[in-house]
Amino acid sequence: MFASAVAIARKDMRLVLSGGVGLAQPILLGLLLIFVFSTSRPAGELVPAQAAAGIFWLASCFSQVLIFNTLYGLEEMNGARTALLLSPIPVHGVWLGKALAGFALLFASQLVFVPAAVVFLGQDVHADCLVMLATLVAVDWGVVVLGALLGALAQGQAAKESLLTVILFPLLIPLLLAGVSIGGAYFAGESTSGLMGWLGLAGAFDALFTGAALFLFPHVYGAEG
Repeated sequence: MFASAVAIARKDMRLVLSGGVGLAQPILLGLLLIFVFSTSRPAGELVPAQAAAGIFWLASCFSQVLIFNTLYGLEEMNGARTALLLSPIPVHGVWLGKALAGFALLFASQLVFVPAAVVFLGQDVHADCLVMLATLVAVDWGVVVLGALLGALAQGQAAKESLLTVILFPLLIPLLLAGVSIGGAYFAGESTSGLMGWLGLAGAFDALFTGAALFLFPHVYGAEG
């Protein structure tokens, strides 16, 4: 299954990045959100670190919605979903491949959002970033696991695509709380050693969402084919 997932992820990454348009849209949306929120602060005042972390994760979540609409749209535009289901690739490999591709694209987008938070939100990047990096990986994985599951459900009709954000965002609240709590401490230059419980919470929800996606994805993706 893992080899099939890697093949699908490489295929999706190549198609999305070949023209550059696929990744440009989520990055521009995230940058627009960061910039708009930056205009709400009075002149000469900095955005609080906790608020800046919240803006960063909000930009990340909206960007990943576009990312998974693009990833699943690759098969919808070419009518290739049925062929993918009839291929010898395990259906779980399709989900894992989409999740891996989404993770890479989301992380690449966040490499742009971090400097944007520094420039527009007046935040600082500190050298002690191991906990923050672990938080990025943990929260991102939970986000893309759900995105890869619900993105398959949301394809086909505009009304169904709008349900992606309605269903997705409430489920992400525990992960976002962890990301905002640790991110706020990191931007403020405070110690994150006392916030490891949040990282454990993110890991627990990663495991829960991964298990749920493994169980539900064959029914969601196969039923839509």
